[in-house]
Amino acid sequence: MTESILPKAEGRFNHVIAFDVAKESLAVHILPSGESLEAPNTAACVRRLLRREQKRNAKLNLGPLLVVCEATGGYENNVLEAACELGLACHRAHGSDVRAYASFRGLRAKNDPIDAFLIAGYGRDKSEPRLYVPPRPEQIALRELMGRRAELQDMIEAERARMEHASVKAVRQSLEKHVKTLDKELAAIEKEIEALTSRDEEFSHRAALMQTVTGVGAVTARTLLAFMPELGSVRATTAAALAGLAPFDRDSGKERGRRRIFAGRSQVRACLFMAAKAAIRHHRVFKTFAEGLMKRGKPYKVAVTAVMRKLIVILNTMLKADEPWKHAKTA
Repeated sequence: MTESILPKAEGRFNHVIAFDVAKESLAVHILPSGESLEAPNTAACVRRLLRREQKRNAKLNLGPLLVVCEATGGYENNVLEAACELGLACHRAHGSDVRAYASFRGLRAKNDPIDAFLIAGYGRDKSEPRLYVPPRPEQIALRELMGRRAELQDMIEAERARMEHASVKAVRQSLEKHVKTLDKELAAIEKEIEALTSRDEEFSHRAALMQTVTGVGAVTARTLLAFMPELGSVRATTAAALAGLAPFDRDSGKERGRRRIFAGRSQVRACLFMAAKAAIRHHRVFKTFAEGLMKRGKPYKVAVTAVMRKLIVILNTMLKADEPWKHAKTA
């Protein structure tokens, strides 16, 4: 079993270095000094800035130091890597959380310096932010490969849909040729994924454990390894929330609104949906659970979603205990 992937910070941070990240530039805001500046988005520049703040922190005894930035599709990597290299606590914030913080502060204007100011305040005021830990190179490779697999599948599906309506011979031949090429590319990517998960001891062990659960096949296991590496190191409620399978209340006064799932990781939900349907068909534990919900008036999709949540909780518990599913040998 792997070590905890998402350690928690204790309390709040007094000294915060916030970065609003663009492709080529950084807007920086530092607390408690209130200093704002702009810098190029290069690893060397980020390291110099962070070392300067480390020295300032030691000299002035400013207390716990946090580096914080938003997720920006990879452009934040210079900040994350420099912070980890220097041993600094680092938090990668979700953009929607920062915008919610902006609403709380009553700030509607938006530009890079204002965003850096907001990110700094968010980092200072957030209690126990989840700290970033760099993934293993194999984890990065698996995520990219699984992402490419999904892209190829989408392209194949789109081309086949166009094929149904192609009446011109040249167009149909073009589509058929492209689908054949994409099928070959997909097969090559799937071969790379299988090789990576087979030769990596951690991936191989965790995938084997997950596949002891009825409905969880190789694709589901690899998707979870790629897009939910936290599995087995967090609480059950956190695992469900990360997958977007935690129902949120919609109550006000005497009114009881319909519970709905929200946000989370779409790749994980997509694979769990198919796994849940298979689990309901082929194992009495899940079938009985789903039928019980439907007898109480819940729609089929709600029952499937409940089984998806049950699956992610079971998988999280299994990986945490490093044990196979207790019902693995029963039907």
